[in-house]
Amino acid sequence: MFERPASGENAVLVQLDFGEGDYEERLSEFRLLVGSARARALGVISGRRARPDPALYAGKGKVEEIAAAVRLHIADVVVFNHELSPAQQRNLEQALECRVVDRSSLILDIFALRARSHEGKLQVELAQLQFLATRLVRGWTHLERQKGGIGLRGPGEKQLETDRRLLGKRVALLKDRLKQLERQRAVRRRGRTRGEVLAVSLVGYTNAGKSTLFNALTKAGAYAADQLFATLDTTSRRLFVADSCPMVLSDTVGFIRDLPHALVASFHATLEETAQADLLLHVVDSSSPDRDQQIHAVAEVLKEIGALDVPQIVVWNKTDLTAASPGVERDDCGKISTVRLSAHSGAGIPLLREALAEFAGPLGEFRVIAA
Repeated sequence: MFERPASGENAVLVQLDFGEGDYEERLSEFRLLVGSARARALGVISGRRARPDPALYAGKGKVEEIAAAVRLHIADVVVFNHELSPAQQRNLEQALECRVVDRSSLILDIFALRARSHEGKLQVELAQLQFLATRLVRGWTHLERQKGGIGLRGPGEKQLETDRRLLGKRVALLKDRLKQLERQRAVRRRGRTRGEVLAVSLVGYTNAGKSTLFNALTKAGAYAADQLFATLDTTSRRLFVADSCPMVLSDTVGFIRDLPHALVASFHATLEETAQADLLLHVVDSSSPDRDQQIHAVAEVLKEIGALDVPQIVVWNKTDLTAASPGVERDDCGKISTVRLSAHSGAGIPLLREALAEFAGPLGEFRVIAA
């Protein structure tokens, strides 16, 4: 059995085509994910299959091709843009004699790099442990060996059982700490409601420009970069628009297709801010050829966290990269449904402010009457 390296930066990428379409867009996003994890892509192995191989996912012939690429590039890790089962990951590592990482592990690793706040680090650790729990039984066979040696022979608790017990304790501790933080957030949310402050959340696909738009609206100076998951921790700032009631604008973590369920569960408390918002600004990268699929991926996550019914204004961002001009569109009821703008250049930002003021007008009056 080979020794699994603690880390690796030289990577061979694997993306197979199962007839889903958008192959090039998925590969481009995959490369960005690998770069965000601070790895160097030395080669890409592609191929077409009708369905995944139960044992090796890619099939014996393709695995031999991957192994040749690993030897050629002296790679440390092979990264699959697919979700592998524990057994498939184990079999691939034995066949390739190097570390194998799937899409879920890759995204979790990026989140671990991006987490800055105490709560963000707790959420990422919880997601990692919950993901690891599915790998304990079949992923690493050395965990099934019983303890031995002088002073260690006794009842014979297996290393696997020890790891599972310690992991369970840590998961319970993390969940308890996150519940405490969730209660604190709920108190702050009730305070905003009593103070007649509207809650507006920015949502959208990762790298759609949410943080740039957040800075353009609030002058907050939040970190923004042309990379996936540049912002992980939620940032909130007061926003005053014309004569409407005050708002709190929150910049949340970006979404992505096939987001690991462990991450959605762990970030439930943070994402609950989105579900409890009065309005969502759904930021879309209008220059992306994959924007329709990205919109669908965001809708899937919003549905999972119970935020699909929250009122939305779609913000078509990055018009400076397209031929579109800044403007607004209204639905059949006359309400603003879409705003076209460029957060980078600032073109169209006043239109979004007007849309927010228009939305806040009747809602603010309703809250005053209800009070």
